[in-house]
Amino acid sequence: MGTHVAHTACPLDCPDTCDLTVETDASTGKLLRIDGGDRSPITDGFICSKVRHMGRYVYAPDRVLHPLIREARGGGFRRASWDEALDVVAGRIAAVRARSGGEAIFPYHYGGSNGWISEGGPTERLFRRLGASRCLRTLCAAATSAATRGLYGQMPGVALEDYPHARLIVLWGVNPSATGIHLVPLIDRAIAAGAKLVVVDPRRTPLAKRADLHLAVKPGADLAVALAMIAALFERGRADEDFLAKYATGAAELRRRAARWTLATAAREAGIALADLDSFVSLYADSSPAVIRAGWGIERNRNGGSAVAAVLALPAVAGKFGVRGGGYTLSNGDARWGVSAEPGIAEPPTQTRGLNMSHLARVLAETTDPAVELLFVYNANPVATAPNQNGVRAALARDDLFVVVHEQTMTETAQLADVVLPATTFLEHREIRRGYGAMRLYDAPAVLAPVGEARSNTQLFAALLDRLGLSRPGDPNSDEEVARAIYASSPRGVALRAELDQHGVAAPPAGDRPIPFVEVFPDTPDGKIQLVPEALDREAGGLYEYKADPGSARFPLALISPALSSQISATFGNLRRGIVPIEMHAHDASARGIVDGDQVRVWNELGEVHTSARVSASVCPGVVSLAKGLWGHHTNNGSTANALISEAAADLGGQATYNDARVQIERA
Repeated sequence: MGTHVAHTACPLDCPDTCDLTVETDASTGKLLRIDGGDRSPITDGFICSKVRHMGRYVYAPDRVLHPLIREARGGGFRRASWDEALDVVAGRIAAVRARSGGEAIFPYHYGGSNGWISEGGPTERLFRRLGASRCLRTLCAAATSAATRGLYGQMPGVALEDYPHARLIVLWGVNPSATGIHLVPLIDRAIAAGAKLVVVDPRRTPLAKRADLHLAVKPGADLAVALAMIAALFERGRADEDFLAKYATGAAELRRRAARWTLATAAREAGIALADLDSFVSLYADSSPAVIRAGWGIERNRNGGSAVAAVLALPAVAGKFGVRGGGYTLSNGDARWGVSAEPGIAEPPTQTRGLNMSHLARVLAETTDPAVELLFVYNANPVATAPNQNGVRAALARDDLFVVVHEQTMTETAQLADVVLPATTFLEHREIRRGYGAMRLYDAPAVLAPVGEARSNTQLFAALLDRLGLSRPGDPNSDEEVARAIYASSPRGVALRAELDQHGVAAPPAGDRPIPFVEVFPDTPDGKIQLVPEALDREAGGLYEYKADPGSARFPLALISPALSSQISATFGNLRRGIVPIEMHAHDASARGIVDGDQVRVWNELGEVHTSARVSASVCPGVVSLAKGLWGHHTNNGSTANALISEAAADLGGQATYNDARVQIERA
């Protein structure tokens, strides 16, 4: 039996953007093996187990293999041809648009696991030409993006490869052991060279167990901690006044707002020891290079945007930029490539109304003028990921809503659809993907033939454009045409394609390891750090204003829903079976007569989850943890943490506030 080996790259929602080698059977084309490639120093030859065992997902029993049309509401699906399914979908789209206008159509998508081809091209073009409502993508990174761009604009942070240069590494609201494993060996190298490690996280993560200092901050109190640190740096004369004068505006106003928080009040609010917070301030002030790896856990609460802004202000206040390995890293997706997805879309952005994807239940129930009559879900699984799960399920089951789902496996969202269309996995279609951790870009080819009748986004939406009479001469409709339009849009694109053709991977013009404030600078209007950006101040109703914990005597426990190492959000949840327990501290378990392994009921005013309990030292008292992205089969009653999460938004970006859920637990 002969084999064939090809190179591609992983586009899944992870900072590492791994280089891959894919081995297939030369005669059947079936996937045999996936391993890490050597085209990126981040991948370094190893990959996560999720992608290593991707064959289980590609050939899963619940893979959607052909179009399905529901025979009647409440009834089952029947197999359909692509022509029939496309005719039904196009007919519904046309009818809704003619009757109620394009904004009655809501394309619901996220796209963290996609690139410029899958998210752009005919996909985005269709909904722009329809005049559909715009999807405001707020499940993740909305508050962090607003804060980062408000303070620094589109400036890349510290390259992951430069972490071994740091003498202090701070992991704040991030768990690389589950969500970016290639940073772990780089941290190990830094520690071996004498670096200190601080972890700020309500959980005792694997790296928190090894840290020199672990601050188990209560969910939502990161803002108080960061502001108290800023105040202490100024008070102790450890703020870099020269750097602030040269490179920042708003330092005096930031200092004034931070002064409301002493280390003692912040420690009390965050539930941490004052001595630990004091040690953190001294260690941060004394260390250089010092880097903060900020994560998306910081934003998932009512204070999320302000908290991210305060954390990212710390390296400016303390003067940690200007040396290799010094500053911060959040997303490096803003590294400037000189090209964008827009030429492949070939249709200008619209000014139609934006609908918040985190408010899906409310949007479907309450939106008028016009109401949403057709929901088109792709690159998303809202039943497993959107807040107010019970409301989402009820809305999707309504008779007056037509639901189309383009999906790889039979998710719970797909089970509620009127039409299900089979989608390709990333191994089965081409993608241009830039990393948001590793500063690399890949033009990744398809390395497998589509399983069953699966079609890519490009194929699906180009076909709908044709059926709806919205195609125009010269539209880039194939993957190659979309890619060609992107590369041809600027002189940089021509050079980029040449680099990709030669090496298979490319770096941005500033290089893959630019030093902030040496080789890259803020691209804000005045070229300086905006420590109190006026627009963010207005949006937040007062940037850095702390909102108190929403807990109550009735619902005193903070529920967090961190990422699993075995899933990418909800993706791969179909492969994992068995009940997933809720983790709780021994103090909280004992107070409720709960022991390890007990069946429990977790509830609040929105719903309830029935599962088992795991009594663990991995969470601090007052905090319970049930992983994000779970499917109904992971609990005893089919509800997950999302059933307990409200549609309340953070202070910036319309961000979902997953970690503001407050619950009670009792033995079942």
